[in-house]
Amino acid sequence: MIKAALKVLETRGESQFSTRTVCALANVTAPTLYHHFGSADGLLSAAITEAFEQFLAAKKAATQSLDPVVALVEGWDDYVRFAAERPRIYAAMMARVLHGANIPAAGQAYAQLLEKIGAIQAVGRLAVSEEAAAQLVWASANAASLLYVTASLEVAVQMQTPDPAVVVGLRDGAMRLILSPKRKKK
Repeated sequence: MIKAALKVLETRGESQFSTRTVCALANVTAPTLYHHFGSADGLLSAAITEAFEQFLAAKKAATQSLDPVVALVEGWDDYVRFAAERPRIYAAMMARVLHGANIPAAGQAYAQLLEKIGAIQAVGRLAVSEEAAAQLVWASANAASLLYVTASLEVAVQMQTPDPAVVVGLRDGAMRLILSPKRKKK
């Protein structure tokens, strides 16, 4: 049922999420769905939790550079790529977080960001506090991700898929703000 719920979220988004459609896809009856999840919101919460777990698993499985700055850039790109590939899922995930849902995988993903920033601090390349760096990276990744969400959901008729230069500019701008210049070797 969760797999079917994710498919409905992926194709229709949270605003048009339908337990009837989920039941049809999963080949179950409504009483079965309600027995396992209690309500439509219970199923939706379980599906969004699964999406966060998939996101976190992909981040953990991704090959990362040993250079902490490169690893942070790779993580940023992975985050935005997830939103670009699954904009309706991403929108539902962020909506839950913004409404105060406690989703362990979301916290773990943020903890990974803090670890990457801590690694940059450890090599003396951080130009701002770790908290400020985390906020800048998080904000820029979410801003880029929202460009993909708004384009795919056709929020504005004129909104098109983001120009890759704009996305890279958001990333690189954040990196310039948080990083101190690389020291030259003597």
